[in-house]
Amino acid sequence: MKTLWKQTLQLWFFGFFKVPLIFWLRPKVLCLSPEKAVIKIPLKCRAKNHLNSMYFGALCVGADIAGGIQVMNVVGGDLKKISFAFKDVHGEFLKRAESDVYFTCTDGQAIQETLKKSFASKEREETKVQVIATTPKLTGEEPVARFTLTFSVKYRPPKG
Repeated sequence: MKTLWKQTLQLWFFGFFKVPLIFWLRPKVLCLSPEKAVIKIPLKCRAKNHLNSMYFGALCVGADIAGGIQVMNVVGGDLKKISFAFKDVHGEFLKRAESDVYFTCTDGQAIQETLKKSFASKEREETKVQVIATTPKLTGEEPVARFTLTFSVKYRPPKG
């Protein structure tokens, strides 16, 4: 199993070459298991809005990473095998995020089952993924935002 700092570096590397906003925000992987992912985005000038809280775009990036990193973990970083994206997103912004934000997704099992179904059927499969954003320093486990993302995946068989 990879250490958390190696997973964080792998995430930054992916961000640098594929999704620069991920690299720009410097998220950290705090937990990554088959069932759960926890990502932290620090509240720094790169992520702040005019109210000195986290900009909603940065909050959406955190939700995207918390769900997406579990997919990358399951397929071992070889994204050539699959085509995946979040088809839609619903966000509830409950409080201002005025410190570092932790994004927690505990739908790893649902993601794995969807991947297995796609590999078996060779068709596009979807499932809903929940992500909860908290600011432990200020509000403990009370959510500052909730996200529901529709995870969509299709297996891409090797060419040739």
